[in-house]
Amino acid sequence: MNITIYDVAREANVSMATVSRVVNGNPNVKPATRKKVLEVISRLGYRPNAVARGLASKKTTTVGVIIPDISSPFFAELARGIEDIATMYKYNIILSNSDQNKDKELHLLNTMLGKQVDGIVFMSGNITKEHVEEFEKSPVPIVLAGSIEETGQVPSVNIDYEQGAYDAVSSFVEKGHKKIAFVIGPLHEPINEKKNLNGYKRALEEAGIEYNEELIVEGDYTYDSGIEALEKLLELENKPTAIYVGSDEMALGVIHGAEDKGYQIPEDFEVISSDNTRLALMVRPQLTSVVQPLYDIGAVAMRLLTKLMNKEKVSEHTVILPHRIEQRRSTK
Repeated sequence: MNITIYDVAREANVSMATVSRVVNGNPNVKPATRKKVLEVISRLGYRPNAVARGLASKKTTTVGVIIPDISSPFFAELARGIEDIATMYKYNIILSNSDQNKDKELHLLNTMLGKQVDGIVFMSGNITKEHVEEFEKSPVPIVLAGSIEETGQVPSVNIDYEQGAYDAVSSFVEKGHKKIAFVIGPLHEPINEKKNLNGYKRALEEAGIEYNEELIVEGDYTYDSGIEALEKLLELENKPTAIYVGSDEMALGVIHGAEDKGYQIPEDFEVISSDNTRLALMVRPQLTSVVQPLYDIGAVAMRLLTKLMNKEKVSEHTVILPHRIEQRRSTK
């Protein structure tokens, strides 16, 4: 049998309003009364009904998080940052995987809103006009984490992806490399097409190196696509001497694919990856990587959302966090 607030009030011989004040931490309760009510709550095993409380307060203290793939180390680290800050501010999380599918993303968005969440942290590689239209209809705040929306209408937390790619390629140029390949993520995603590729091209242009489309190989962030990309690069007459890779998992595929063919890293190819997940430390040689502060991106996105949910003043809706390059043994 479910224990109700009425049962607690009757057993403690107080009003339901008093029980509610105790449960919600209201200081206007006598210590002796608070102690008696808490003892009854413990003895009966009463658990406040979050749905009923949400209906009364118009808040459920629940946040929806829509994520492409929780099994990915990239998104897992982001989600950890979100969850830790949510816990700090006493919010519960409803987490859903979208599989990077637009229809599923929009369905999950409406499902979350149907569950009366107080806000949503949303992650996707491709925020379309349709997404933005749905965001604008939302009765609760939405913040993007590690995802860009080109008009800047939607609050977001990211790094400067174009500068990250520029820095990686420039570091190869400084070492004398002229044939620099880019194993990039899906080019329909704005982060890759508009940011990462632009950073790559800008670094080459400033160095006076001609852009060669053959050195751009598209992958899908997976290990297997890294192996396939390396095989395509090895078929070129003028093979690259340095490779920038758009994710750690693809970079593992590139390194292992090269070693399977008898090449040595970094002697034959220097490799820099992007993301700096724990995978960067698990491969040998360990990966030099553009460090995205993934945990911080998630944490800052959740903190921004708490401010918006509480209607606090927010000075900056578009947050850009710093990045750096961590030098390891996949480069000389």
